[in-house]
Amino acid sequence: MNLLIFGASGMVGQGVLRECLLDAGVQRVTLIGRTRLDHHDPKLTHIVTEDVAALAPHAEALKDATACFFCLGVSSSGLDAQTYTQITQTLTLAVATQLVALAPQMTFIYVSGAGTDSTEQGRSHWARVKGHTENQLQKVGFARVCLFRPGVIQPLDGITSHTRSYRWFYRAFGPVLSLARWLLPHQVLTTRTVGRAMLNAVRGNAQGVLDSAAIARLARAG
Repeated sequence: MNLLIFGASGMVGQGVLRECLLDAGVQRVTLIGRTRLDHHDPKLTHIVTEDVAALAPHAEALKDATACFFCLGVSSSGLDAQTYTQITQTLTLAVATQLVALAPQMTFIYVSGAGTDSTEQGRSHWARVKGHTENQLQKVGFARVCLFRPGVIQPLDGITSHTRSYRWFYRAFGPVLSLARWLLPHQVLTTRTVGRAMLNAVRGNAQGVLDSAAIARLARAG
């Protein structure tokens, strides 16, 4: 598999990158982002660009991709509605429309979140924006689109979140999360679980919305 990852420096992105590098079925991983990560592996290719939505100069490197893991996102906390919409919706759809023109055969996996509002009619702005983004992605024209809606994710393997409040939460409640994951394995996921599920989604026939329980089942399918 030849895979693209947007947002590889984030918590979910770090998790799926780790699983890609460990998987013998992955031949190449291309990371697209504003900074070069401190990872050195024969499978890795880095595309460093200030504008991650400007993909035309990199068309040759992207056109043979098997799948794209779009893990680029931000918390709505502390952001105004316009900025959140620009990052979450406008950027995502700009990338998707360019990629589908280059590689319509690919599987596009978008990391959304539990509580996303597919009706686009709810009271929560972030949920409506995520819902609209998901709905539009399914119309873009990719061979398959998988919409991951995880809830609680426990970071493993030294992976950390960029969001300060999340880092505090994981430090304070790490042991509690481990217990909760044991008691509720379909509700509390790990970065490993999400990464494995993404790879299995590419290999299988998964598509549409996948909640935490579906992600957990998919991770075990390989």
